[in-house]
Amino acid sequence: MSQGFIVSARKYRPDTWESVVGQNSITSTLQNAIANEQLAQAYLFCGPRGVGKTTCARLFAKSINQAASANADNDFAFNIFELDAASNNSVEDIRSITDQVRIPPQTGKYKVYIIDEVHMLSQAAFNAFLKTLEEPPAHAVFILATTEKHKIIPTILSRCQIFDFSRIKVPDMATHLAYIAQQEGITAEPDALHVIAEKADGALRDALSIFDQVVSFSQGNITYQAVIDNLNILDYDYYFKLTEAFQNGNLHQALLIFDEILNKGFDGHNFIAGIGSHFRNLLVCKDVSTLALLETGDNIKERYKTQAATAHTGFLVKSLSLIGEVDANYKQAKNQRLHTEILLMKICRIFQPDEDTSLAVERPAIVTKKTPETTPAKPTEPSEEEKKNSSPELTPPKTSSEPVAAVVKTEQKAASVSIQSTASTVRIGAFKSVTSISLKETTSSKEKGETAENGEEKLADRPADAFTPEAFEGAWNEMAERFRSQGKESLYSTLHRKLPPIEDQTIVLEIYNSVQEKEIDESRGDILEMLREKLNNYSLLLETRRVEEKDEDVTLYTDRDKFAKMAEKNPSLLTLKNKLDLDFE
Repeated sequence: MSQGFIVSARKYRPDTWESVVGQNSITSTLQNAIANEQLAQAYLFCGPRGVGKTTCARLFAKSINQAASANADNDFAFNIFELDAASNNSVEDIRSITDQVRIPPQTGKYKVYIIDEVHMLSQAAFNAFLKTLEEPPAHAVFILATTEKHKIIPTILSRCQIFDFSRIKVPDMATHLAYIAQQEGITAEPDALHVIAEKADGALRDALSIFDQVVSFSQGNITYQAVIDNLNILDYDYYFKLTEAFQNGNLHQALLIFDEILNKGFDGHNFIAGIGSHFRNLLVCKDVSTLALLETGDNIKERYKTQAATAHTGFLVKSLSLIGEVDANYKQAKNQRLHTEILLMKICRIFQPDEDTSLAVERPAIVTKKTPETTPAKPTEPSEEEKKNSSPELTPPKTSSEPVAAVVKTEQKAASVSIQSTASTVRIGAFKSVTSISLKETTSSKEKGETAENGEEKLADRPADAFTPEAFEGAWNEMAERFRSQGKESLYSTLHRKLPPIEDQTIVLEIYNSVQEKEIDESRGDILEMLREKLNNYSLLLETRRVEEKDEDVTLYTDRDKFAKMAEKNPSLLTLKNKLDLDFE
């Protein structure tokens, strides 16, 4: 490092209002206050790190005296006092300031006191500061800066004009980095600067630190590949290839891509967050009006637009829902790799709802019982030539001469169906094993042949076997236990509380609050899928019915249940939980 090297965060720190990045509304307000001589006694600058709070405080302090003086070239440095409250947070430190405030400035009109990280002051120091802040001398102006406004006592907040600094947008940050690269004679690809800006998470100081690091790594030639290699960022290309594998239903390719990502040292949880962001960006590109929400370089943006044109909206929404569930339960999973791979399997299955029939195995044909009322006719013995030409599968069973038939009954209607003479098959798919009876309805060909647009058979063309109350109870409890094994205790307690009745092929589940309703809505598809497969009845539906809750009838099984009950009575608890990002262990 040369002797005169200065980090970019210091070298390019704004020294004029025009050079402040991404805070136009705040800088305009402060300039207007100076021009109109409408200065408040105290200001509070709050916001995340690296967005210009201290920089704007220094510019404001200097501009106050310059505007009130004929000598605009004087910086009035002796009229500006800075205090770092992180290391000077005692009552004595505040009392020294209150003693200095009484003395008017020697030159200029105002004495400006900048207190950085003001939330670090002790309770006693805040109390000692109150009186001075409420009634300061006419020549004193206080500028407080903090990253944690919620830690400042309300009596202080009420005495300040509050300015909330926002995170700096990625395009603004990338433009500023391009300007610095031009000033330093560094070549930089626009996509590379966008990645640096995204990595900085809205903090310009972090972006400049990353910029210096990449400059050293790439020796003054910043490329997209150099940035992702140096910062250990997962390349966009992986997400694009993975999405193609999902669209083609290629599970094997998806698993291999994920294995390659893990071998490069990337964390599985970060991968889940990344694929979620990728699908979100594809959704954003589905409409021109939301395209502005995509904060990437031009080349990456074009790739998103191309892939978004082939991605189905329903697929993206369903995938994001699955990703959200896996992300929430990732830390609790004992086998986190398998936890993530199951997510890949489910997303691939969205495009391939039917099981793989290549592994079909034969099962003997189903034969109806001989009825005593009917005397069966003696079967005609086939000739020797017919025996040779006929396949074994097509030979009718000798146990009965009756036509092979089955009757499927539902509570809505009864449909007579005849079983094909070919043997039924057990189809073993990539995700589950299902026994499927090949049915041939006696209804019209229009009803038999129609399939949904996405290739999935209509539920009306699938089995709807009758079942006993005992069978339904067993299937319901097994389904509830399966959710419990997945860690969904709250949903389990809702399902296990009471066996729901069935009204006209519709399961009516009683719920007591909106939290339960949301859980059921999110898992409705999985619930019906498990029950339909277990009972071999695809005409089942699920309906939730809100009822008044009786305290004596409700048992709170888990902490989630207890919280849901409290949140139902006091919805502000949900707001508090989301704001503090709380969760249940």
